[in-house]
Amino acid sequence: MFLHSDRVTPAFNLTNLGTIKKLCLRSLMALKRFVIEMGMGVDQHGQDPTVAASRAVRNAIAHNALPGIWEVAKLEHPNEMIIEVQVAVPYPEQVRADEVLQVLPFGQKTLKVESGGMIVQGRAIAEFNDKNDDMYVAVASVTVFVEQPE
Repeated sequence: MFLHSDRVTPAFNLTNLGTIKKLCLRSLMALKRFVIEMGMGVDQHGQDPTVAASRAVRNAIAHNALPGIWEVAKLEHPNEMIIEVQVAVPYPEQVRADEVLQVLPFGQKTLKVESGGMIVQGRAIAEFNDKNDDMYVAVASVTVFVEQPE
């Protein structure tokens, strides 16, 4: 399953000439990996693979700062980063992609969800509305790309 945030290419007119110029320049640029981060997330109660996946992505980016985005890659804004997220989780077809991608504050985001992770036996607690004893474990990688001249 491969999902991405909405990207709309505007129609050509004088008010969006800057956008058109950037799109043309992009074809002359190569994507270079800047950083790869890994994380793990668990939904102990609720049996929701989206919760586990979101926590894995949050864990992957929780303890980093990327000053090289400005100092080395010379980006003007963090939304210029291209971010590819890959998550392995039980029941990937149930993952709500938009919620997982909302964890990332910036960037042009894509998400690939695949079957994996783990189901671990926990303990159902009625107050948490557990359906069963299952805990879902997800693993994630977050790759940040920048565009560089070829």
